[in-house]
Amino acid sequence: MRYRIVSDYPGRIRVRFGGYAFDKSLESCIQKVTEANPFILSAEVHYANGGLLICYKKDRRHDVISFIESLDFRTLTPLPEDTATNEIDNNFKKGLTKLVAVHYAKKLLLPAPLRAALAVYNGAKYILKGVSVLAEGKLTVEVLDAASITACLAQRNFKTASTIMLMLSVSSLLEEYTHARTKAVLTSSLAVKADTVWLANGDEDVLIPISKLSVGDKIRVRTGSVIPVDGEITEGEAYINESSMTGEPLAVMKSVNATVFAGTVVEEGSIVVSVRAISSDTKIQKIIELIDSSENLKAGIQSRAERLADGIVPFSFLGFGLTILFTRNITKAVSLLMVDYSCAIKLSAPIAVISALREAADHSITVKGGKYLEAFASADTIVFDKTGTLTNAEPVLERVIPFEGRSEEEVLKIAACIEEHFPHSMARAIVKGAEERGVVHAEEHAEVNYIVAHGIATTLHGKRAVIGSRHFVCEDEGVEITDEQQAKIDEFSGASSLIYLAVGEQLAGVLCINDPPRAEAARAVSLIKKCGIENVVMLTGDSRYAAEKIARQLGITEVHAQVLPEEKHSHIKRLKAQGHKVIMVGDGINDAPALAAADASVAMSDASDIAKETADITLRGVELTELAALRVLSERLMNRINSNYRFILAFNTSLLVLGFIGVITPSMSALLHNGSTIAICAKSMTPLLKSDDDLIEASDEA
Repeated sequence: MRYRIVSDYPGRIRVRFGGYAFDKSLESCIQKVTEANPFILSAEVHYANGGLLICYKKDRRHDVISFIESLDFRTLTPLPEDTATNEIDNNFKKGLTKLVAVHYAKKLLLPAPLRAALAVYNGAKYILKGVSVLAEGKLTVEVLDAASITACLAQRNFKTASTIMLMLSVSSLLEEYTHARTKAVLTSSLAVKADTVWLANGDEDVLIPISKLSVGDKIRVRTGSVIPVDGEITEGEAYINESSMTGEPLAVMKSVNATVFAGTVVEEGSIVVSVRAISSDTKIQKIIELIDSSENLKAGIQSRAERLADGIVPFSFLGFGLTILFTRNITKAVSLLMVDYSCAIKLSAPIAVISALREAADHSITVKGGKYLEAFASADTIVFDKTGTLTNAEPVLERVIPFEGRSEEEVLKIAACIEEHFPHSMARAIVKGAEERGVVHAEEHAEVNYIVAHGIATTLHGKRAVIGSRHFVCEDEGVEITDEQQAKIDEFSGASSLIYLAVGEQLAGVLCINDPPRAEAARAVSLIKKCGIENVVMLTGDSRYAAEKIARQLGITEVHAQVLPEEKHSHIKRLKAQGHKVIMVGDGINDAPALAAADASVAMSDASDIAKETADITLRGVELTELAALRVLSERLMNRINSNYRFILAFNTSLLVLGFIGVITPSMSALLHNGSTIAICAKSMTPLLKSDDDLIEASDEA
């Protein structure tokens, strides 16, 4: 197949086969075929421009190019469509067809008396609902609908009453369809699954695939990890964040015999859980429910719209009464009653928000609620963690500097053994470095403990062993570094990030991690600034030299280095106190406090479980440019909602005027009003952005 290379960086290549080189139905198949190659990590496919983005393993570019050249779309067949969304689409089509067909069949086949009786019968449920709401002391759109139908029936205008009920039914069907389809899409796209678990097997924990786990097995879950099953604690105690299930942000202490649930996160401690139920969907379902029903996650503009909608209803009744008073013309008054601003306002805003959430999910961005899209649209400041966020998700172990007569291999063996239990990019670099150097690191230490401030501690052969930042090892643990040792560190470390290892209060070695910026990071920062977020800040616990070097490369002017987790949190709070709307982007356990403090927070695709749990938004894709994309998406959403409001106010006001002067009948007023409501809701469901490349182009234009 003919193609051209659009971008080409180590480990990542984007090619285009040309606009509509393959059908949209082939997107999933091409992605599956591409990711089936062992040297390919991930792939994104976009049919509109024939784009294919591939992330691959180090030094495997030649294999990737060979695969691309071998692709023949003619030999591929579409994968079976998602049955859930398929069924929802079919049910909506059937429901809409049935509503319209039954309505017109009654008009054509039934005699007038029977049509009138059916209109009265069908109208009764709307009238009873309105009376029920009114009895509760509320004056909402349900009361207005009931009054409109009652007025038509009282005038024996059964045709208009039937039209109103048809439009209300279609509007309700459309809203239900949007909610149902969004939930189905999110269910498939927001999956957060644990692939492996640590099986507690006597004195030694064994890493096994979760697929091999059975009820009754015992697994160990440590600080920062998600609990992948429902079960009971049999050993240990821990602070567990259950916000995904209860909404309570504070972690609760749980110990032996306490019940724990899938999707909750161990904030601090270590526990052994006896598996009671393997329910990988629990977490997914809770996120879906949170997005779908939580009042707290609604966009502020959405909540204001709903209050405005109900607040307008009394004025509709006032207009009805004044028209009767001054014109004595019931037909004109009923025409006014047929029009209400609230219906369109109340429907269009949530449909627009839900559709935007779905669209974000389609572009590999998980957003937990409309509230955060609104916050993202209004933000003027973005704060980045460095390691694993602005820098490469796969940092590399460059050098090991040993001390105290130890060999490089011995230092690396100890470090890898301790670090392998924790999900962080620096830890993964050390473990991978040991594997590449053939260093076998059988566990020789006691239980490891994550020190929420800056590192990990354990006992090794009867001596306390710690690994982490210089601040943690030297200042907190009291390990001294001699002038001779410091000189050696300065000589060999360069601009690397440094991880310090101490055993028995003596410096055992220093591990030098080269953590280059992501290939797209500089462009992402530039796009973010073009989108109106000019205040870009970096907060990192790394050394000032390494931090400033990365900042210069990326165009970031404000840098705060050697920052503790609690200081990141305090910095976010200070920015907010100064009147800034702040986005925080991070990936590690130590970023969780800052993520929680921001107006909107973002976790990277490979972030720790607790970071993903805390964050409002998760980037499931591989590129930071998605942040600019989300900014454009959220701004367009706000513009759409405001544009809808202006149209609704203008159009319905014109209907009121036309009805008052007698130009349109109550039936026509109802038809135009409800028709415009359906039209505005349908428009709110259309894509704000068409493709990944459109996102970037939109960011460029911003």
